[in-house]
Amino acid sequence: MTTLPQTTDKKLGLVIDLDTCVGCHACVVSCKGWNTENYGAPLSDQDAYGSDPTGTFLNRVHSYEVQPETGPAQLIHFPKSCLHCEDAPCVTVCPTGASYKRQEDGIVLVNEDACIGCGLCAWACPYGAREMDAAAGVMKKCTLCVDRIYNENLPEVDRVPSCVRTCPAGARHFGDLGDENSDVSKLVAERGGMDLMPEQGTKPVNKYLPPRPKDVEPEFDILAPYLEPVAQDQKGFLGWLDKALEKI
Repeated sequence: MTTLPQTTDKKLGLVIDLDTCVGCHACVVSCKGWNTENYGAPLSDQDAYGSDPTGTFLNRVHSYEVQPETGPAQLIHFPKSCLHCEDAPCVTVCPTGASYKRQEDGIVLVNEDACIGCGLCAWACPYGAREMDAAAGVMKKCTLCVDRIYNENLPEVDRVPSCVRTCPAGARHFGDLGDENSDVSKLVAERGGMDLMPEQGTKPVNKYLPPRPKDVEPEFDILAPYLEPVAQDQKGFLGWLDKALEKI
C-alpha cells in the first residue's frame, strides 16, 4: 500500500464559489473533452446514444433546492470532483501503490499501469470522487489537469485546469492553498471557505465558498408603474388610426 508524504511543497487545489456557480455544466464538458481529446487518457462512454447511456466523468455538478430558515428557497449548484485530500484514504488503501500523492504539489494521481481496478479506493473515498472506467478497467479521477498546468507548449493563461479556464461565471479558482499569500488563500479567508465533510478527517485541499444568503423577497411590484399604458385614450391622428383599425 502507498504511504502519504509527511508534507508537500505546495497544496495545489480548487476553490469553488457556490454563490457564483450557475450550474451550466461547462466545467463538466470541458473536463470530459480535455481528458478524452487531448493529453489525458480517454474517458470512455458506453451506449452513449442508446436507452441506457453510462460514462466516466471526473467532474460532476449536482443541484439542490435549499430552504433556509428565513427568506425564499435557493437553488444551489454543487460541483464535485477529487478534493486532493492531505490525508487521502484512497491512497493508503490502494494494494498496488497505483494511487499516490505527489510531494511536490500535493496532487493525488493514479498510475493506471499499476491499477488493477479492484475499486478499494472508490470505497475508501467519502466523496464518491473516483469512477471506474468500464472500457479501460481502471479507476479514473480528477488530476487537476496536471498535463495542462505544467505544459510549456500552452500559453500561460491556459496553464490552469480546464474547468477553471472554461467556467463562464468565474466560479472556479486554482492556486496554492498552502501559501497564505496566494489569491486562493486570501479568497478562502475573506469568504469563509469551508471543507466538504470535515468530520471525515481527510483534510481536503479543495475549498468551497458558501452561498450568500438571499434574505430579501424580490419586489416585483416596483415595475408596475412602468407597465401602465402611456395614455388610456389616444387623441389626434393616433386616435383616428386606432378607431379606423378597429373597424377592419
